[in-house]
Amino acid sequence: MQSSQVITTACQLCPVDCGLHVHLKGDKVVKIEGMPENPVTRGGLCIKGARAMDQLYHPDRIKQPLKRQQGEWAPISWDEALDTIVTRLQEIRKTYGPEALGVHIGCPTLEQGIAPFIQRFTDVFGTPNVFRSDTCWYGRDTANRLTYGDNYAPDAENASCVMVIGVDPQKSAPGWAWTIDRALKKGIKLIVVDPRRTAVAKKADIHVQPRPGTDCALVLAMLNVIISEKLYDQEFVSKWTVGFDQLQEHLKQYSPEEVEKITWVPAASIKEIARTFASNKPACTMYSLSTLDMTSSGVESSRAIAILQAITGNLEVKGGWLAMPPIRLNSFRLPEKVQGKIPGEDEFPVFFKIQKNIFGAAEAPLLPKVLATGKIKALIIAGSNPILSSPNTSKVQEALSKVDFIVAHDIFMTDTTRLAHIVLPAVTFLERTNLVYVYPYFHPVPYLMLRKKVAEVEQCWPDTSLWLELAKRMGYAEYFPWKDWEEALDYFMQPSELTVDYLTREKPEGVFYDTLSYRQYERRGFSTPSGKVELYSKTLEQFGHSPLPTYREPSESPISTPELAREYPLVLVAGARVLQYHHSELRNVASLRKGAPDPVAEVHPDTAAKYGIADGDTVLVETKRGSIELKAKTSRDVVPGVVITTHGWSEANVNVLTDDAPADPISGLPLLKGPLCKISKKA
Repeated sequence: MQSSQVITTACQLCPVDCGLHVHLKGDKVVKIEGMPENPVTRGGLCIKGARAMDQLYHPDRIKQPLKRQQGEWAPISWDEALDTIVTRLQEIRKTYGPEALGVHIGCPTLEQGIAPFIQRFTDVFGTPNVFRSDTCWYGRDTANRLTYGDNYAPDAENASCVMVIGVDPQKSAPGWAWTIDRALKKGIKLIVVDPRRTAVAKKADIHVQPRPGTDCALVLAMLNVIISEKLYDQEFVSKWTVGFDQLQEHLKQYSPEEVEKITWVPAASIKEIARTFASNKPACTMYSLSTLDMTSSGVESSRAIAILQAITGNLEVKGGWLAMPPIRLNSFRLPEKVQGKIPGEDEFPVFFKIQKNIFGAAEAPLLPKVLATGKIKALIIAGSNPILSSPNTSKVQEALSKVDFIVAHDIFMTDTTRLAHIVLPAVTFLERTNLVYVYPYFHPVPYLMLRKKVAEVEQCWPDTSLWLELAKRMGYAEYFPWKDWEEALDYFMQPSELTVDYLTREKPEGVFYDTLSYRQYERRGFSTPSGKVELYSKTLEQFGHSPLPTYREPSESPISTPELAREYPLVLVAGARVLQYHHSELRNVASLRKGAPDPVAEVHPDTAAKYGIADGDTVLVETKRGSIELKAKTSRDVVPGVVITTHGWSEANVNVLTDDAPADPISGLPLLKGPLCKISKKA
């Protein structure tokens, strides 16, 4: 009879990192449940995590290294694959120099510790050409650091008022959804800002539906009301901010009446949400990690929200925004060994002034531009699918086709891995061990645990094993002195006096590594040049940007490009989330696919009727860059004039429609929320 056991670990199919109890019979995973003792997710679990074993045991997994030969895939051994890669890398480095190597890091490898471990290899190799696949949260992080010098998380459960902006937590951040539900039971005021009537919007006291891409103007109008009606915290503003007088003058142009013309939100509603937020303290905003970043006013939107939190006295107070104490960790990075600049560093100096020492990698949209120069001869793609995840698919495909040597490390064959020369079998999160801690913008809970390996599929390697072995074969053993990842992880956690063994044997449920404290600024100030909240940013001013948050009309819109709007009269939201999937992952998992079988274009019935479209019709959604076919879904939850599409579908790749051109002049991120489109019934 096979023995049974339950292993405590954590999910990794989205950034929430839900705690899990994984049930095994023998060595086979048979059931996955939420972990009630996890202080963040408290036993909560979405369908992705509950069915993770279906990905683990999927029959279509890549289970051995493959080499492309004359258009066909030939199985090879790991030794042959590694020898081939090392030989090509050494030849390319000798002939073209270290910057001829590029590495593209995907979401599965962005988790705590692993991306810096990969970058240790690229540092030793000497290349700055590392690209991250995600286009989210950098704008927010940059804005908060410009304003406060740090990041903050919403303490929604202890708030009197919560404002949710541009996020559908039931589908993209279940931990937030569960927190909001608990807060609602305590009687909070709930404001939702979203062009779609989402599940959380249906629970709200007030829901406003702005034109996509105009959130910045909306928040600036809220600030106009709060300051003109003296609803701000005058003591905090006087003691702990710089630039208030300039801000007050600057905001006069953003009256609710003027902003109504921009956002489609009635002036009366703008005044109502401003007064509600400012008058029900403590209050906090919970806003998307991606939506606002992917607009022409990405950093400015987050700056405006940061200022809203501060001047209403909702910073570092219970129920407001709280600063997470940092975890003491060693760095894997060796940036001093790299001579060249990160792609984008010259074009977006403010962004890289802040982000270079945090992530030290280029943004995803820059990949095709850099590849087009021909300087990168080898590209290693680690758990990423840029053909589906990066904007302007045609450019990405063309750029990848010109690279001499591509290695892809992934679980399945994808649109991207099919372009590789060598494909290596990767692992699911159930097959690797890593440190898990709460992201500093999600929940104010200073807690960590170990994600434990609970299963193994023969010949499939985790990223850390691959890069450790590549380093040793390249002759970099002195920089990679660890025998395995667990030993490297012990080094990583050494400053916190934690070990893999301790977190496995004694604290499998995790530990609190620190405690929260309030009004820390009264003891140490803020980590900004002035030591205060910088409503007026001299850093931005020095680099030629507005020192005060300023709304920028989307680079495509009825206002900024009226001629284009005559041909493409609708506003596109590209990349709405689906609970069953994470980016381009999991669509091949039958237990999940049945819950969301088709890529859809969601439109208001009035919009559909105008273009002769009925619910369920096959439609063409077009921009000036291309067109895709989707299934129409009519819903009164969507504001008229807007088309909302999901992303990550190979058969209906929304990034065929999007542009990679920088829309936000500070971050360089493109316009994914708000470009112009048109829709028609397929003939």
